[in-house]
Formats: sequence, C-alpha cells, structure tokens
Amino acid sequence: MPKNILSFEGFLKSIIAVLNNSGIEYLIGGAVAVWPWGEPRATQDIDLVINLPAEKCQILSEQLHNIEIYLPPEIILENLLDTRTDLPINAIHRASGFKAEMFPIRPGDQLRQTAFERRKQVDFGGQIGLVYVHSPEDLIIYKLIYFSISHQTKHIRDIGSILQVMGEKLEIRYIKAWVDKKGLQNIWEEIRRALE
Repeated sequence: MPKNILSFEGFLKSIIAVLNNSGIEYLIGGAVAVWPWGEPRATQDIDLVINLPAEKCQILSEQLHNIEIYLPPEIILENLLDTRTDLPINAIHRASGFKAEMFPIRPGDQLRQTAFERRKQVDFGGQIGLVYVHSPEDLIIYKLIYFSISHQTKHIRDIGSILQVMGEKLEIRYIKAWVDKKGLQNIWEEIRRALE
C-alpha cells in the first residue's frame, strides 16, 4: 500500500492518539467494538463515546487538525452543549473518507454513563495496541437500540456473533435489566429464540 494512503487501522490509531493527547477519556463502540467480542466485520466508521469537558474543545480541535481533520472548536462546543439531541461530533478525514463519530456523555444519560464506567481495555495488537471498548453487554444493548430505530440487520448479526462467542461469560441479568428499561423485550427474545 502506498504511504500516502491511510489504512482504516492507521485512522483508528490516529483518532485514539488525538483523544489521548487531548486528555479525553473514551470508549470505542459500534462495529469496531465487536472485534474482541464477536465476529469482526468491515466498516468505514469509528463510533466513540467521549467524556468531553467544555474546556477541552480547543485542544481536541487542534489535535484533529494535526491529522488533517478540520473541525472548529466552536462547532465541537455547540454540539456538546446541545442537549436536545444525541447527535455525534463527526470528525471526517476527507482524504480517506474515514469518519469518527464521537458521542459526548451528556447529563441524564444513565445508560451511556453506566456503559462508560463498565468499559473494558483490550489489546487490538499491531500498530493499535491497548484501547478502551464497550463491554460486550453494553454493546449488545446499544445494538438492540440501534436496530429498533433503523432495522438494519447488521446490528442483529453483531448481536448474534457476540452471543455465540461470549456465551455464558455474558452478564445476561444486566442486559435484561436494560432491555426492560428501554422496552426492547420483543426484539431481544426474538434474537435469542432465533439463535437457539
């Protein structure tokens, strides 16, 4: 591969370095977080949950600029302070098309706060190394939520692969508690029956 073409792994490494250099705590979610818990699949996006204090918007913007992602600090701050929606801060690397969707932890979001406290450190090996990811249980819960909104079957495939790989290691009671809170019982039971 020519040196001027950024690989997805290189992009992931760069984004994690940006967050570490900015002093911003994070966890990886989405398809990338499935890698250690289920069956890996290709993706062009990195989903992240970030603990972003307002005073760090400037340094985050500067660090992103260093890897050729241009996101003004006022845009980051505006997203951070907008509590009406749950839209991510989109950091797009225009040369490659890769995207990091960063979801700030917002006041009152108990699931995201709890999931952040339960994040796991895993070794992605190679050039990436140690990173923080969603626990497999929280990843399943979010995949259920996203499926209930979008009906995209990729979420069902991800859940199925996590259930098959992790098996009895999963804290099913924890998942069930959030399934009940979020009204996802029908989808959850349908997936489990299908796997059985």
